[in-house]
Amino acid sequence: MNLNSNLFTLDNAIEKFLTYLKNKNRSSNTIIAYKNDINQLINFVKKDQTVKANDVSEQQIKEFKKDLSEEKKHTDKTISRKINSIKSFFKFLVKAGIVTDNPASNISHPKIKQKQPRILSPMEYRSLRDVCRDDTRTHAIVQLMLQAGLRISETSNLKLSDIQEDKIIIRAYESHKGRVIPLNRAAKEAIENYKKIRPNSRKSQNLFITRNGKRLLIRNIRSSINRYYKIAGIKNAYINTLRDTFTVQQLKAGVPINIVSRIIGHKRVSSTEKYLEMVEEKKPSHIKLKEL
Repeated sequence: MNLNSNLFTLDNAIEKFLTYLKNKNRSSNTIIAYKNDINQLINFVKKDQTVKANDVSEQQIKEFKKDLSEEKKHTDKTISRKINSIKSFFKFLVKAGIVTDNPASNISHPKIKQKQPRILSPMEYRSLRDVCRDDTRTHAIVQLMLQAGLRISETSNLKLSDIQEDKIIIRAYESHKGRVIPLNRAAKEAIENYKKIRPNSRKSQNLFITRNGKRLLIRNIRSSINRYYKIAGIKNAYINTLRDTFTVQQLKAGVPINIVSRIIGHKRVSSTEKYLEMVEEKKPSHIKLKEL
């Protein structure tokens, strides 16, 4: 693509890039993250009166990186993500002919110490279930994420028809492929109890809804589970901790890694391998999932 690079402002360039990401079916959260990261760089270089995409220099990006790390404004992991966003942005601009050179190609990532995922102990996840048992909707959500390894977005998007006799249908969305997950007794029982008190609504076919019949949003789910973590006295736990706990417990139980990887929806088995470090002693391989 031959474009006049001198005509493109940074604001024009980022709009082109975001459109490209949308056409690639990147997730909405990913697109928002890219947009925020790149706009942060754009605002930084505009202080030097740099407004054209072709005028951004390698030195400016280095200074931006330094500014991010000064006084520990951001963690190394966050800085690395922002650098990755910037690299992807300029790689696209070069390929599209919007800039002639890539000023981000030689920018290095900070070294990051990988932390092991936070995993709930059996005592902790039993305590969590106990404190939210009277909140039937939240109890069902906790059981689904803990017993089936669902993402929070998948939980929010579940339809009534996605819950079948012995399986959960996860529909393809954004960059995630669809899949089928076994539905165990504990999760099925929790869902059935919730459906008994679920508001009758013609407005929504979503499984989890508010009193007004609207879909329960991700932020509502996160807020509710965080509240129950606090009540249960569980510290340093996050929403994804439930999914991580499911993954590690299945590997510990001897479920083959390729099956666990497929169930939790990882695109590559290598993404699941990091959990093996937390499995001290695996039991003999078998197919049946462990009920937590």
